[in-house]
Amino acid sequence: MKVRIGVGTGGARLSGTELAGLADDLVGLRFDSLWLSEVLTGPGVDPLIGLAWAGAHNPRLKLGTTMILPGRNPVRLAGQTAVLDHLTRGRFLLTFVPGLAHGPEREAVGVAPAARGTAIEEVLPLLRRLWAGETVSHEGPAGRFVGASISPLPVQEPFEVWLGGMARASLERCGRLADGWLPSMCAPEEAAQGRALVLESARAAGRTISEEHFGVSIGYTPTPLTQPTRATLAARAGGGPLEHIVPVGLPALRELIERYVAVGFSKFVVRPLAAPTDWHRELEELAEAVVDLQT
Repeated sequence: MKVRIGVGTGGARLSGTELAGLADDLVGLRFDSLWLSEVLTGPGVDPLIGLAWAGAHNPRLKLGTTMILPGRNPVRLAGQTAVLDHLTRGRFLLTFVPGLAHGPEREAVGVAPAARGTAIEEVLPLLRRLWAGETVSHEGPAGRFVGASISPLPVQEPFEVWLGGMARASLERCGRLADGWLPSMCAPEEAAQGRALVLESARAAGRTISEEHFGVSIGYTPTPLTQPTRATLAARAGGGPLEHIVPVGLPALRELIERYVAVGFSKFVVRPLAAPTDWHRELEELAEAVVDLQT
């Protein structure tokens, strides 16, 4: 397997200058990619806008996002993502997520948590058809359109999409519809079980997912978690223990990545849970700890 490690910024507030410097540092330190996640009601850079900025500044860096799919117009979304892949000459890495199910984010997504899986089922096949250059008509909860097409098309052919999620329905959906799986907040043993179910669901649907297309998004912290942060993360983890999924310190992060690799995962997004005061120094220390794991 080809191990690759990208870096996510989480909810960091970054200026254009800081984002450009971050892109240059990631390339210089041999990281694989920059990842911007989407939280509609939180701080941080809009992923499509931020990645377009970083991609224009540095032509060598891969650009990834965990982007909320439910609540978006399929034709607009297909066009926006295709343009970003076109402008960056195929450097765009796309993972769709259902969005958080609590707090202000619940309402901001615009689709009830119970209906988000159905929304993904409806929209993702439409996106694939539009990215492939088809003229598409559709009527459903996600919208109504007749004879829609997009231009330009993505450079990547086919344009691959990964999904997140740990629920059984999410894993089965990933096997049936997606090209890869990028979960978070799960221990290596849980991830291995999820991977097996994704592959099983793909086989049942007559599909094949590459063994290279399994990754994990890992939030890490240099110091022990504060109680408020611990409570927030515990809620996202379903109330389970955090010790095995949130590494404290870079040696612990390296060890956790190695454990994921041992059970068949090879693509990683590592992200500091608190925005560093000095991103350059953070990336230098992170690179010294984990970059040599890339194969």
